[in-house]
Amino acid sequence: MKTLLKIAAPILVIVISIYVVQALAAAKPEPEKKEPTQRLISLYVDEVKTETITPGVQAQGEVKPKTEIDVIARVSGHVVSISDAFAEGAEFNPETTLIKIDDTDYKVAVIRAEAQVSAAQVVLEKELANAKMKKDTWLQKDRSVKPTDYALNKPQVQDAKAQLRAAKANLKESKLNVARTSIKVPFNGRVVNKLVGEGQYISAGTNLGKVFATDVVEVRLPLTDIQLTELDLPMGFMAESGAGPEVEFTSSMGRTQHRWHGRIVRTNASVDQQTRMIYVIAEVQDPYGKGADFGVPFAVGMFVQASIAGIESMQAMVIPRDALRNADKVYVVDAENKLDIRSVEVISTSVDQVLISSGIEVGEKVAISTVPNAAQGMLVEPIVKEEQLVSQL
Repeated sequence: MKTLLKIAAPILVIVISIYVVQALAAAKPEPEKKEPTQRLISLYVDEVKTETITPGVQAQGEVKPKTEIDVIARVSGHVVSISDAFAEGAEFNPETTLIKIDDTDYKVAVIRAEAQVSAAQVVLEKELANAKMKKDTWLQKDRSVKPTDYALNKPQVQDAKAQLRAAKANLKESKLNVARTSIKVPFNGRVVNKLVGEGQYISAGTNLGKVFATDVVEVRLPLTDIQLTELDLPMGFMAESGAGPEVEFTSSMGRTQHRWHGRIVRTNASVDQQTRMIYVIAEVQDPYGKGADFGVPFAVGMFVQASIAGIESMQAMVIPRDALRNADKVYVVDAENKLDIRSVEVISTSVDQVLISSGIEVGEKVAISTVPNAAQGMLVEPIVKEEQLVSQL
């Protein structure tokens, strides 16, 4: 009996313990269930504003000289001197002798030509005197018979006059050759490159270098037919002096953005067959002088952005540049703080702002912060920058 109790007692204690544990677990109150809450995304918003604008047309192009020529020698000879102004990038004017060719032989030719003119003049005087003598003699002999031209020495006189004209033409050419040994260019300009050295022998027709004029430069700007219509410019347009549409050119040099001003002077009369664009040509006067921007010239070879002034004013919505997504999408935060993804019609964009014609309304709030995994109708917490600044103060 005692042995049975020793075996049954531990088992009974274990059973009672299990029962007590189950009773306590059953009596424990169930934990309160909490509904999961959505974590809102905070983002900055800005209000859509409106303003009256005169939309222009944006384009880009390369600055090129209006006049660019090769410097060609017209006479042969040794190069005896080259001006310092005839170096790459150097500046010159119409009075500058860029290259001097040895003119000794050409001056000798002038002396010979002068002698030929004198000799031809003597021959002409002699033939004129002979003609007078023959005419007087013929009249004294017989007036009833008409004399021939040869008898009156007329062909000889004509020949002497022709020889004199030829001698004078030869003299003129000789003097021109002397002048051509001093090579000048008839405009203010800059040197692109130099292809000749001092002491070099050159022949007539040799290319000595390339220069361009600095009085006017051009920029060819490609436009679509819609842009051309917006500017009210017909194909084949030729502007009167100073009357073309204004153009503002911009380009960054280092950390500074520079601006220059010009005008459209003409449009091409045909469509480019490769790009299907229509080119308009803008000019900037005195790009290295008065047309420069605080001393920075509108230099040939620069790639510039162009803003062509429009002609019609219109109302447009203005939003910050950061509010535009994927070229034509805007995230609008409605009165219930829900995200509304909309497509908009963009008029133009700049570094700071975007002009919109439709798709949003004045007074609406648009998101200017990055929105990860944006979805239509998602709840957000809008923050106005001005309100945040006030709360921080």
